[in-house]
Amino acid sequence: MAGLPATNAEGETLSDAWDCKGRPAVRSQTGGWTSAAMILGVELCERLTTLGIAVNLVTYLTGTMHLGNAASANTVTNFFGTSFMLCLLGGFLADSYLGRYLTIATFTAVQALGVTILTISTVAPGLRPPACADPSAGGCVRASGGQLGVLYLALNLTALGTGGLKSSVSGFGSDQFDESDRGERQQMMRFFSWFFFFISLGSLLAVTVLVYIQDNVGRQWGYGICAAAIVSGLAVFIAGSTRYRFKKLVGSPLTQIAAVAVAAWRKRDLKLPSDLSLLYDVGAADKGEEGGKTSEGKQKLPHSKQFRCLDRAAIMEDPAVEQSKWRLSTLTDVEEVKQVIRMLPVWATTIMFWTVYAQMSTFSVSQATTMDRRIGPSFQIPAGSLTVFFVGSILLTVPIYDRLVVPAARRLTGNQQGLTPLQRIAVGLVFSIFAMAAAALTERRRLHAAWAASSSSAVDPGSTSAPLSVFWLVPQFFFTGAGEAFTYIGQLDFFLRECPKGMKTMSTGLFLSSLALGFFFSSALVSIVHKVTGGPGRGAWLADNLNEGRLYDFYWLLAVLSAVNLGLFLVSSKGYVYKEKRMAAGEEGSVVTVELADEASRQA
Repeated sequence: MAGLPATNAEGETLSDAWDCKGRPAVRSQTGGWTSAAMILGVELCERLTTLGIAVNLVTYLTGTMHLGNAASANTVTNFFGTSFMLCLLGGFLADSYLGRYLTIATFTAVQALGVTILTISTVAPGLRPPACADPSAGGCVRASGGQLGVLYLALNLTALGTGGLKSSVSGFGSDQFDESDRGERQQMMRFFSWFFFFISLGSLLAVTVLVYIQDNVGRQWGYGICAAAIVSGLAVFIAGSTRYRFKKLVGSPLTQIAAVAVAAWRKRDLKLPSDLSLLYDVGAADKGEEGGKTSEGKQKLPHSKQFRCLDRAAIMEDPAVEQSKWRLSTLTDVEEVKQVIRMLPVWATTIMFWTVYAQMSTFSVSQATTMDRRIGPSFQIPAGSLTVFFVGSILLTVPIYDRLVVPAARRLTGNQQGLTPLQRIAVGLVFSIFAMAAAALTERRRLHAAWAASSSSAVDPGSTSAPLSVFWLVPQFFFTGAGEAFTYIGQLDFFLRECPKGMKTMSTGLFLSSLALGFFFSSALVSIVHKVTGGPGRGAWLADNLNEGRLYDFYWLLAVLSAVNLGLFLVSSKGYVYKEKRMAAGEEGSVVTVELADEASRQA
């Protein structure tokens, strides 16, 4: 019969995947590494393009558009923050309306449009202010409102495209492998390893090749390569359309969260029954009973006593009117929402790490522009290329963790995976404190070198340069990169493992939103500090001329905030019980068992 899986391997079809024409996908003709490779290609181009623009953007804003250091730093962090925050929008559209394929194709085209406009703005003389003959003497003409408007339009379109693309590309790649097949499931795990590799490869090319071209050949060539790369990535992605496997739309988890909240609010005056069997749950939905719900794809979760006010959403009053999910939710839906709420304290206390991370693309690059970047008699390292030490630290930390830390942690804790996700995040937060302390100490040394050179007339008193090797910045890049290797992977593992089965897409968006808020908090903090400490000559921490400012105090402030945040993280994560333990306790047959597990974890 049509639509039923074939028995022979050559024509075997999948029950939960379709081809581009809406027919059941044939295993041998769709999916696998051929499809995944094309998806990895578009991710490589996205990373190359986004980082190729952002990592050296601060020097373009200060040197060409003649913005101040604080304004330039905020523009870069807002660009990053908007990109990551829009992942939530992209995930919502992918789950509810467009599907992952159309979401990737549409938003990649949007990103290509944004980068094209950015490239044009670097070529057209009327879209940038006149060059400044002597920046140290001041008097440079700042970019006009119209010129900045075109620049911000280009950056916002690029951020929109990046956010929409990133929300779906990893999920669509994993869709190309059948989790029910052991061989393909193993291939899917390898896909995530290659996904991280291509992200790192794109980052490495961006901070070396592209930054060098921008600084030594021309911005228009650097941004033009970015535009060509993302267009090429889109072309390769579309070329693979006939090979992809497509999954049905499952609806946005954000809708489920909102529905549970609305249903619980409507029944806020009702008394909760003492017998849990009186609450509507997955079993009733499976039997097609009142409420017209289905539990397809749901994993029944044990009941917990936390946030019991939400249990009211599962109270069934009148089956005749409760046909809508906005009036009646299953108890499993409620428990899934509770699980997301339990994760929020961990999510909130990781935001500060990404505020520290933001400094590597802003003030750290500004520091590099004032230092001695020469290697040998003629070659000079582009300031933005200092982030290569950041990327290198990530690539170095991952194998060290796998080869040294994991075996040692296994012997000490008995945990086969080494450190738990929360422990990995904690290590990353510690590294962020070290990074800001190193940055503050290096900035003090840079200032002393600049002042000494100025007093000895070795350099012009108005110059922003300092006769100090740029390699003094390596420790702050190294600590931040090592911290990301622990924090990023720990967060990703935590959110994917702990988020309910039907909310995997949202878990990625929730994770990336912590990055976004970290960048936005950096922008807010820079604005507050700049306003409070005042302008040049009044002890400004973030002066346009770094030699007249006290950037080291800003770094010490971030170090203190990071230490306080680490304390809050340790407190919030101490009582957290992993979902696996909750499920095991639930399978042992008692709600009380789950609560005892919670209490035992708090006392441990």
